[in-house]
Amino acid sequence: MAEVSLNVEAPVDAVWSVLADGWSYAGWVVGASHIRDVDAGWPKTGTRIHHSVGPWPLVIEDTTEVVRCEPGELLELDARLWPVGAARISFALRPRGESLTEVRMTERAVRGPTTLLPKIVQDALLVPRNKETLQRLNALAQGRSTPFN
Repeated sequence: MAEVSLNVEAPVDAVWSVLADGWSYAGWVVGASHIRDVDAGWPKTGTRIHHSVGPWPLVIEDTTEVVRCEPGELLELDARLWPVGAARISFALRPRGESLTEVRMTERAVRGPTTLLPKIVQDALLVPRNKETLQRLNALAQGRSTPFN
């Protein structure tokens, strides 16, 4: 399981507001290129984001579904990318101060050919991508927590 964490310079509410905004998904998830639709009620368990992955015109259309949601604390997703497979991804939030939130992101292949890759190979592919994902999440959360002048 690939695991990364980052102390995001924003309060938990600002970080959660990015995670809870399905339309922002392509803005912080590395590889997601377009959001086609977001189910009403996102991020309730069972709701989905319908997204495209990859550069145009070589995009793959698929979905990401909420497996577990504890608002302000945890979001667990089943992210599909067929024919590559699917991954279980979780974001755990922990306040570290009034305007600092630790975000721990874990990802593991759960279905498809990627499950056959050794853990060291999966980590080599996922850890750099997921570090960048958290940096993008950090930037959006900071933007949401900063009042406009």
